[in-house]
Amino acid sequence: MPEAGKVQYDSTDITGWPPHSVYNAGLARTFQIPALFTKLTVLENLLVAEKKNPGESFNKALLKRFWVEKEEQAVEKAAKVLSTLGLMQQASTPAHLLSGGQMKLLEIGRALMSDSKLLLLDEPVSGVNPTLAHEIFSRIIRLRDESGVSFLIVEHRLDIAMKYVDHMTAMALGKVIASGDPDEVVGDARVVEAYLGD
Repeated sequence: MPEAGKVQYDSTDITGWPPHSVYNAGLARTFQIPALFTKLTVLENLLVAEKKNPGESFNKALLKRFWVEKEEQAVEKAAKVLSTLGLMQQASTPAHLLSGGQMKLLEIGRALMSDSKLLLLDEPVSGVNPTLAHEIFSRIIRLRDESGVSFLIVEHRLDIAMKYVDHMTAMALGKVIASGDPDEVVGDARVVEAYLGD
């Protein structure tokens, strides 16, 4: 439980909500260190994120007619996500065999399978080489433009992220010190002081 403050999402106070309730409300997240199902394939990692699968009901699981169409739709949806992320050729690859950058993309893909309206990405290019980091951000922009989903990104590699974001907020010691156009935020004297010192 939070010690102070509150979290609002889509005009609703979601402070203290359990993760599954936040997820069901339309908000998904990724982690700085990808938390994948490493023994599952890339495709299977996406399919586990699909919401409301009637085949997961014990009674309906026994009757194929209740879930087969939903399963087919989920696979089609996952194929589109994999194509957009450039991971289609790895669909049957176990997740633990992916590169670090591919794992980051797969985690974004899994969040996309939730049909969330807002995705929180925690350092999506941390530990990724600059070429792949730019590719990841380019794909995020494409996803935003094609699906209408919004992204809230926490990232320390400003040299890369700044080329892709339309709004930036800088924080120091838990407080917002500047917010707005990325170029203005980076040039703000308070930001320079906080991040570069004297």
